[in-house]
Amino acid sequence: MASGIAARQSPPGFRGHGPVNPFATPPVSTPVSRPVTASGSASASLFEFNFGGSRTSLQGSGGSQPYFRSRRTPKGSIETPRASGSSSKDKWLWIIPVVGLLAGFAISGVLVYFQIADNLSTKQYCSVLNEDFSSGRLDPGIWETEVRLGGFGNGEFDETTADESNLFIKDGQLFIKPTLQDASLVEQNSIIDLTTAGTCTSTAFLDCVAATNVTNGTIVPPVKSARINTRKSASIKYGRVEVRAKIPQGDWLWPAIWMLPTNNAYGVWPASGEIDLMESRGNNYTYEATGGGNQVVQGTLHWGPDSNYDGYSKTTGGKTALHSQYGDAFHTYGLEWTEKYLFTYIDSRLLQVLYVKFDKPLWDQGHFPIADSNGTRLANPWANGGLNAPFDQEFYLVLNVAVGSTNGWFPDGKSGKPWIDNSPTAKKDFWDARNQWYPTWEKNGQMIVDSVKIWKEC
Repeated sequence: MASGIAARQSPPGFRGHGPVNPFATPPVSTPVSRPVTASGSASASLFEFNFGGSRTSLQGSGGSQPYFRSRRTPKGSIETPRASGSSSKDKWLWIIPVVGLLAGFAISGVLVYFQIADNLSTKQYCSVLNEDFSSGRLDPGIWETEVRLGGFGNGEFDETTADESNLFIKDGQLFIKPTLQDASLVEQNSIIDLTTAGTCTSTAFLDCVAATNVTNGTIVPPVKSARINTRKSASIKYGRVEVRAKIPQGDWLWPAIWMLPTNNAYGVWPASGEIDLMESRGNNYTYEATGGGNQVVQGTLHWGPDSNYDGYSKTTGGKTALHSQYGDAFHTYGLEWTEKYLFTYIDSRLLQVLYVKFDKPLWDQGHFPIADSNGTRLANPWANGGLNAPFDQEFYLVLNVAVGSTNGWFPDGKSGKPWIDNSPTAKKDFWDARNQWYPTWEKNGQMIVDSVKIWKEC
């Protein structure tokens, strides 16, 4: 013990006489080999330690175990769980999770089935129109061609015509193709008077007459296109519509497949509603504005007490193409409409773009103000209608390709838009940039319609 105390006071045994190795085992922990007895066996547990240059030994008495012993346990000396064989209960460790997983799939499948079944009508339908354009001519008994140049309330830049360059049938398919206006009408003082020509299909003056004034920068519509409808031949209240078409590709084109009310039972737009089966933009996938370019199509319902209060934002939806654009191929753009719900879809009724359930009045959903900005009280135009008003009346189909607009469909400042909506020279600014956008129309700048099918509830 005394030598041990002395060792603690002066520990040269730890240091030795040479350089210190910080990673070496301290001498105090180093056992000395057991001495061998005369009989050749190791003596009782004997360990020696070097303390301060002197050796101290520890020896167990009576054959006791060494003071220091290995912590390593020989293999097989301890029995591990399940070493004697698997228990009959072990199978439940995998049976229960598998059964739970299968039950989850089954319940999910049932829920999906009933959700789909609830959305898909089981009603009987009768054909109203089945048009495949195989006759080679546009039947005027079915299709009304709208000839106007007033912009249809959206400030569109196209004059809709009946010209064969803008509206024609080729190889059993209908083409709606925008083209440039006659440059002389745009760049010189001129007037287009559809009323005098006897071709205007509207009674509004601004829908039938336009002029170019080179002094103040106003011009006639810089582009020509086409718009047709089934107002006089095919309209439905509840039913189904499918239009198989390839939409156009090209900057600032605005293709649409949509429906308008036949009689405006609740008043002028949007009080009597509008159903958009498909709207898109011709600009490619790099288009920056909300709603995207040609890779996105939208379905929308328009409704509201007047044009300043349109509740469409609560009833709109979109679908984005996967690694493609919708103008790359033909697609079926459809509508299913009942008294209880309405939805639009692409190619299959399961691929829905917009779904609206008529479970409470749209007036309650619109949260419209009590009065407009002039202090005029806003009245509910559908107070005497059904729960789904204004979508409880006859609607007809419209097909068109518009060009540009000043209503915000193409937001200012996005993707190099060459005009400003509120500018009095918006159409001229668009015309002046034609060398930028017109080449993008050359390859696929037309809407091609393969077939139109309309059914009503029988």
